[in-house]
Amino acid sequence: MTIALGADHGGYPLKEAIKKHLADQGYTVRDLGTHSTDSVDYIPYAAAAGKSVAAGESDLGILCCGTGLGMSIAANKIHGIRAACCADWFSAQKTREHNDANVLCLGARVTGEDAALTLVDVFVSTPFSGDERHARRIAQISALEK
Repeated sequence: MTIALGADHGGYPLKEAIKKHLADQGYTVRDLGTHSTDSVDYIPYAAAAGKSVAAGESDLGILCCGTGLGMSIAANKIHGIRAACCADWFSAQKTREHNDANVLCLGARVTGEDAALTLVDVFVSTPFSGDERHARRIAQISALEK
């Protein structure tokens, strides 16, 4: 599985921890930046990771900023992306099972590193349920993009 990572300066330290955590588990990681704590806008990094997932270059994406909210808003503007900002394992699990979310957004100033790594593990290991009612709802969400 290939996972695209992106972060702004506020999310950079968490992105680095996630990158190591995923690589240690054998995942292929595409680090799309940023590469320091120098102040940057988050939108280009959300776009890069989102486009990587939407194009099929990456299976999932994980984005980090201060709250996770800006990254989520930006990533959800990309056709085919269903980004979810999560701060608890239940939401991370259900957004994969029910919404087939393909991008996890995390707030580095909201969620501690240990908790964030748990959310990452839950997100990447949980499959979409394939349930007809959830598939129908995803189709309705996708129709909004047109």
